[in-house]
Amino acid sequence: MGVDVHGRDYTNAAKRAVFDAIHHSSLGFQRLLGKSADDMQVEVTIGVPQPDQVDGGEVVKVLPHGTANCKAVLGGLEIPNEDGSDAMVIANAAVVVLFDDGK
Repeated sequence: MGVDVHGRDYTNAAKRAVFDAIHHSSLGFQRLLGKSADDMQVEVTIGVPQPDQVDGGEVVKVLPHGTANCKAVLGGLEIPNEDGSDAMVIANAAVVVLFDDGK
């Protein structure tokens, strides 16, 4: 989960969600496959109320390794302030790592 507190920046909330997701996990199994972290294929799915407001190219820059793609789908939350002039945006991220086994 990632939050943009002011400004309705969906991309920023998405980047924070991906950062949070990858920093709460550890990948070490690639060595068992004879692969490196750079061999990863990463599929990122972001849930936000306005998916068209997410720049997927910017979101995948958060990832330190692998080749990634990002798609945004309907989800997350937008919580407006009292007068509706601003909102907190909450994005959810799912990060899936794949390795090509050559088959």
